[in-house]
Amino acid sequence: MRYGPIRIYEQPLPGLPVYNHPPLAGWMLLGLNELSELGIPFGTLIRSPASIADFFCALVVFEIVRRRASLGAAVACGVGVAASPVLIATSGYHGNTDAVAITLALIAAHLLADRKAPLAAGVAAALSISIKFIPVVVIPALFLVALRAGRPAFLRFGAGFTALVALVWGPVLATVPENLKENVLEYAGGGYRLWGLVRFADLFGLPQSFITFIEGDGHFLFVLACVAAGVWLAWLRPAQLPVVVGLTMSLLLLLSTASALQYLTWAAAGLFVVGFWEGAAYSCLLGLTAVLGYRGASAVRWSDTVLQFAEVGWVVLAAGFLRGVRKVLDTQPDPPGRSPAGGGPVAAPRAAEPTGSTVN
Repeated sequence: MRYGPIRIYEQPLPGLPVYNHPPLAGWMLLGLNELSELGIPFGTLIRSPASIADFFCALVVFEIVRRRASLGAAVACGVGVAASPVLIATSGYHGNTDAVAITLALIAAHLLADRKAPLAAGVAAALSISIKFIPVVVIPALFLVALRAGRPAFLRFGAGFTALVALVWGPVLATVPENLKENVLEYAGGGYRLWGLVRFADLFGLPQSFITFIEGDGHFLFVLACVAAGVWLAWLRPAQLPVVVGLTMSLLLLLSTASALQYLTWAAAGLFVVGFWEGAAYSCLLGLTAVLGYRGASAVRWSDTVLQFAEVGWVVLAAGFLRGVRKVLDTQPDPPGRSPAGGGPVAAPRAAEPTGSTVN
């Protein structure tokens, strides 16, 4: 890296998109560049973090589901993540860091709600937004569950989160705060009309002023809606926090006004936490979308076939999200005096069918 992981934010980078990755991604790239000096192809190295993250994501999804459903359902969902065409295409071919961030967000929720390890959960949560900023929508729900677990859990979670954020983000905030704000915190994505709300607005001939609004300042309203949904579900069912995290990331993709094939990663693992069939339906259909999209002339110029698969995939994603919300709300509330992240035990949920619901 010519400019280093801090000063890169103030560079115009002519001919390239804006550098919109959080600080930890820059240090990761610096380390991969050093490894390439040993003769390892950089193309292989750049795909390694996402591919390795997918392996651990399969394990953590297995653990999350195993605690909420049958062993058969857990195995099916874990294998589903490992074999997800969406993740194989985006991690194995594209190699962006979205999969790493999603895995860390799920790990944070698992550590907080299931493992009763708030300090480690806080570190994992901070790592997730430091590698890719998108899991920021689940951070309030994580803090809420930590708070409901009691003051010691909240303080440990906050300490882990704050310490890691200060370590990773501090040097950039102290050096180039405005550039970081513009490139990362306010990044709204590309202006391609390929996915979701923008795509349907274009298809239905809605006014350009409306499309411009939802692609611009209006996209923050959708982000706030995702945060609010996650906080609401976490408040009602804190023990289901890992499922809530998966649903919140799915909602973020559902409402996204930006388009990129690697964004399809956001919901792939989370829907397997909801249930095998929800995850499989999404991964197969959107996996085909990703594969065809990457095989095309440009990953940001989708053919009519890819656009049509994406439209159907958006509907499948919406159905999976709504089904997941219903499953979360159908679970029994936590008994009084028992917390998902504190010291008290959590009642074991009822078993599910091996390939059916994983939230009961």
